[in-house]
Amino acid sequence: MAAATALVLAGCAPTADPIPESTGLPDGVTVQLVQLRSDVAARQAQVQIQNDTGDDLTIGALSVADPRFAEPAGRVLDRESLVRAGGTVDIRIQLPAMDCDVPDEADSTVLITFADAGAEAQVEAPIDDPLDFLAPLHDRECRAAAVADAAAVSLASFTPSPPGEPADLVLEIAPTGDGAVEIVGIQTTNLLTFGMTPGDTADTFPIDVSVAGGDTETATVHLPLVPLRCDPHAVQEDKRGTIFTLEVALDGEPGEIELAASEDMRGSILTWVSDWCGFGAG
Repeated sequence: MAAATALVLAGCAPTADPIPESTGLPDGVTVQLVQLRSDVAARQAQVQIQNDTGDDLTIGALSVADPRFAEPAGRVLDRESLVRAGGTVDIRIQLPAMDCDVPDEADSTVLITFADAGAEAQVEAPIDDPLDFLAPLHDRECRAAAVADAAAVSLASFTPSPPGEPADLVLEIAPTGDGAVEIVGIQTTNLLTFGMTPGDTADTFPIDVSVAGGDTETATVHLPLVPLRCDPHAVQEDKRGTIFTLEVALDGEPGEIELAASEDMRGSILTWVSDWCGFGAG
């Protein structure tokens, strides 16, 4: 390990600017990049730092660089984090916009500032993505950007319904006039499905709207929505129940993008599910 990092771990006197840099983590320190279900909607991830050294570590500034990122991903909270000897800490980072001019597969590096008793040292090291979330995320978001070049696709409105009847979720497809895309269908979520009754549902609701260059007329699709399940904890612990998967085709190539309800619409949908299923506040 470079002397700069050893200095920080030993808690010696402060170093002069610039902050010393080294390549490679201290022996016993490992890092990995993970994204949990609760991180998805906010486009965040976490740097998991495992400290198997005999000393506590204080982590200051931290960022993850990747060719697929338009800029490095930095900490959500500007603060220091203490990683006890033998302990693990997850540091949340905000994912930046994707650079769609690079391939889906690439390698990431993490830049960590270790701080102790006023001394600081920076360490740059490779970081693994054990859940393999970055490549699919890059693929989906770049496909979504290509779709947006042809049409603005949105969940425009939600109208709740009495128990036993489908609610109305409105999908709008507004062509930009600059490109072509086919909106093939929309998939059920882990909380919601499509159908006239709970027993008459479909995993994918067909849309089959084609947008061509020069089109200007907005298409409106009414989606009959019913709960997929009626257990209270499904609502209470919901993370992705209002994030829909949209099946699309660009230049004849099929793919998927994600379409999320706004926070206000998400609240309305979850309240409706509670009332529809009979475990609401009323």
